[in-house]
Amino acid sequence: MGLGYGMLAVAIAAEVAATTAMKYSDGFTRLWPSLAAVAGYVLAFALLAQTLKTLSVGTAYAIWAGVGTAAVAAIGMVFLSEAATPAKLAGITLVIAGVVLLNVGGAH
Repeated sequence: MGLGYGMLAVAIAAEVAATTAMKYSDGFTRLWPSLAAVAGYVLAFALLAQTLKTLSVGTAYAIWAGVGTAAVAAIGMVFLSEAATPAKLAGITLVIAGVVLLNVGGAH
């Protein structure tokens, strides 16, 4: 895996952590989860910007959006007691399939 993809993976992890922290910030009324959310988003966007130096915007954003969406949905179902309905599971599958198809089909 190249440096660009490695930075993108860390950017996605930071964004997912920030989104999860936002859930616990109670509308940005709790200090520490709020600070974690802001710090996570700053790190995520800084790394995404660096990633775009080596990856095409279509590839990077498709992976960013797809993996981030699927990860946050999975975290909600596994750790936050959100329902794991067949529709949600199908949606996650379709998001991942879409990212794969964009990359195989030439989003580069």
